[in-house]
Amino acid sequence: MPDSVEEAPESARASGHDLDDLASTVARLVADTRAHGRLLDRLADEFDEPAVTATASAGSTEAESARDEEEVRTAFILALDEDAYAAELKALRFWVDNLMLPVYGREITTNRPWCRQWYEHPEAVARLHALWLAWQQLTDVEAGPAGPSTWHRDHLDPTLLQLRAPDGPFAACTTNPGRPNHRLLATPQNGPEER
Repeated sequence: MPDSVEEAPESARASGHDLDDLASTVARLVADTRAHGRLLDRLADEFDEPAVTATASAGSTEAESARDEEEVRTAFILALDEDAYAAELKALRFWVDNLMLPVYGREITTNRPWCRQWYEHPEAVARLHALWLAWQQLTDVEAGPAGPSTWHRDHLDPTLLQLRAPDGPFAACTTNPGRPNHRLLATPQNGPEER
C-alpha cells in the first residue's frame, strides 16, 4: 500500500452544507437507535417470558411447517395456542391495567358498564388486544406526530364505544362500582344441530 493518500477529485468532495445534512441525519439515526434500544430494554423488563417461536419437528411436512409458522405469526390473540395466548394476555393485562384504564377508564354506569374481569370476556380480549397492537404501532416515533391522534380517533374511541355499550360484552357485569357483578353473557348456539 502506498504511504501517500490520494486526494478525492473535486466532484467527489462534499460541501460544508452536505456534511451538515449528513451529520444531522447520522445524529437522528443514532438518537432513533438509542430510543429503540430503550424501548426494547423496557419491553424485556416488562415481560418475563421469552417470545414464542415456531420450530417445526424433524418429521413434519413443509405444509405443516408453513401452517405452524403462520399460526405463531398471527397478530390475533384468539388464534394463538394456549401458551402463546397466556403470555400475550399477561402483557395485555399489564397494558390495560397500568396505562389504558388509569387514563381512559371513565366512570362506570348503566350506560357505560365495565368489568374488572374483562380478561374473561373473549370479545373484550380480542378488542383490547387489537387496540394495544395499534397503540404499539401508532405511538412509535416512526408513526409520526399524528400517530397518537390517529390511534385515539380510529382505534381507542370506537373500541371503548363497543366495549362499554349498554348491550356490549359487559352488559351483564358491573354497572355500579359499589356493587360489583361479573357474569358472562350467553352466546348463540353454534348451529341448528345443537339446539
